[in-house]
Amino acid sequence: MVARRNVAVVGVALSDCGRVDDATPYALHAQAARRALADAGLDRSLVDGFASAGLGTLAPVEVAEYLGLHPTWVDSTSVGGSTWEVMAAHAADAITAGHARAVLLVYGSTARADVRAGRRTGTLSFGTRGPLQFEVPYGHTLIAKYAMAARRHMIEYGTTIEQLAEVAVQARANAALNPEAMFRTPITVDEVLSGPMIADPFTKLHCCVRSDGGAAVLLVAEEYVRDCRTSPVWVLGSGESVSHAAMSEWPDFTVSPAAVSGRLAFERAGVRPAEIEVAEIYDAFTYMTLVTLEDLGFCGKGEGGAFVAKGRLRVEGGELPVNTDGGGLSAQHPGMRGLFLLVEAVRQLRGECGRRQVRRGDGSPPRLAVASGTGGWFCSSGTVVLGAG
Repeated sequence: MVARRNVAVVGVALSDCGRVDDATPYALHAQAARRALADAGLDRSLVDGFASAGLGTLAPVEVAEYLGLHPTWVDSTSVGGSTWEVMAAHAADAITAGHARAVLLVYGSTARADVRAGRRTGTLSFGTRGPLQFEVPYGHTLIAKYAMAARRHMIEYGTTIEQLAEVAVQARANAALNPEAMFRTPITVDEVLSGPMIADPFTKLHCCVRSDGGAAVLLVAEEYVRDCRTSPVWVLGSGESVSHAAMSEWPDFTVSPAAVSGRLAFERAGVRPAEIEVAEIYDAFTYMTLVTLEDLGFCGKGEGGAFVAKGRLRVEGGELPVNTDGGGLSAQHPGMRGLFLLVEAVRQLRGECGRRQVRRGDGSPPRLAVASGTGGWFCSSGTVVLGAG
């Protein structure tokens, strides 16, 4: 019997991101993985756990082979954008139980380059089988589902389009501080509102960017922390939840599954939402940020519009800096972006974010962060609470 152990994130990295026309998804996986191992200062021979999704016929077998890894613990959970928070939770459980000592989570995608090269179309099909067969004939696209949910919130609680636009404006303000962000030029509420309509009420700037890029996160058992070159960031608690596949089975369009995953994560971490100092939230669309803030408990249900309208999400002067790298709305969004949330949260807790670094009143980095990913069309959620070492 192996004693239960604490789990730390000791290595994080991004591959080249943004506009990457000369790399394959496999190459981006490898680049991010090498950088994460170098960040931790550990050799890949220590890695006995591996998690990946979204690439290959036998993910993560193909990616592990490409990286030269032979793991004895694997995870290929695929629940959309929340995949990586869910995988991080599974990895932490495996390490705690003694089933693995070091687990590497890796993702890479050339979503932007593939469209430009004609290797895929701009609209990713989720298929027409199962529950989706009842919605596909009506042209109910992914973005239309998010737009419907946003409109329901506006009707139910009086949330305004200007308040939703503030989410994009503040994400761009944070991106302006990030030299690696894809779009850094400040935008205004009027510019968001005057853009081309994509799916009512979303104009173009309410929607995430399309980019290339990859990310990697290395989690290890506590006994290996002393061998690392970085300060550990501890996994304090996590939660996961699924809600629906068919929109007709979603009980309330104004409540996301983060209401469950967040509650579980905070309870297991022994932390209250009010104690969180930085939040990384999946933001394929502005409404996702707003409703997730409500469901994680940072404000009451229906109060998200007023909460974001006061500039609270900004790194500079914000009460709760959110998506400090610029998020999917401005920094990068190559597909299932949940792993990027974990990378940014860890970097913030380690004080490595340069001009976009969040600081406490005494100038020190934050001590507590949350990363919350959303998958599908609010179909799933994974939430991880992290604490500085």
